[in-house]
Amino acid sequence: MGHQQRTKTITITGGTAGIGLATAKQFLSEGWQVIITGRNAEKLEQTAEDIAGLFGSSGQLTCHLCDSGKLDQIEQLGKKLQNDEVKLDALILNAGIFKPGIFEETDEALFDHTFDINVKGPFFTLQKLLPMMNNPSSVVLLSSIAVEKTFSGTSAYSASKSAIEGYAQVLNAELAVRGIRINSVRPGITLTEIQEKAGMSQSDIQSLAESMMVTPLGRALEVDDIVPAIHYLATDHSVGMRNAHLKVDGGYCL
Repeated sequence: MGHQQRTKTITITGGTAGIGLATAKQFLSEGWQVIITGRNAEKLEQTAEDIAGLFGSSGQLTCHLCDSGKLDQIEQLGKKLQNDEVKLDALILNAGIFKPGIFEETDEALFDHTFDINVKGPFFTLQKLLPMMNNPSSVVLLSSIAVEKTFSGTSAYSASKSAIEGYAQVLNAELAVRGIRINSVRPGITLTEIQEKAGMSQSDIQSLAESMMVTPLGRALEVDDIVPAIHYLATDHSVGMRNAHLKVDGGYCL
């Protein structure tokens, strides 16, 4: 008889919508144990029901309430996973926000809120989950083309995504002894709930989608366009990669 392969485990922050949810579904379809976080209890419950309807109640999905902008909840997440003796093969640090604001009108509250969720959140989530990370294991950061492409009204957001790429470089060196590799995905303009949450109207979103028709891809990106890059970095295929930035932008930055 052949050796039975161990079931792998992945945690995805911000897994109740958009890219995070699509990524969770991909790994569930491959038989992974998937842990997702979200900051809305009702949405987490609804996601669990939807997943059970798609994949059956096999216990492959676990949901945890965790606001990536609140360190006490991140600490609680770490304690829960440790108590459950979870061992992670991959961690997708996906939770993030986009709140536009031109520089002159960006106040401290917007700046701090952006950095709390987009910078402190992934930093301390990885720190608190370090005891659960296997050797080897993969960490994938959701960055953005905003680190290299200028968009008016995104100074705080662009700075936050540059910041995570900045500390990822250092952590690759520090955590190498643990067998942990860290890489980033830089999605282009992708149609998700993020536009609505940013305050854009439906007509604004429609105009944005239409403007993407001039890109080489010929349309706006969708979440399923981003998932394969995350999957590649999270799995053994990327074992030789450190501090790589996979840009999935449909040619927008050309």
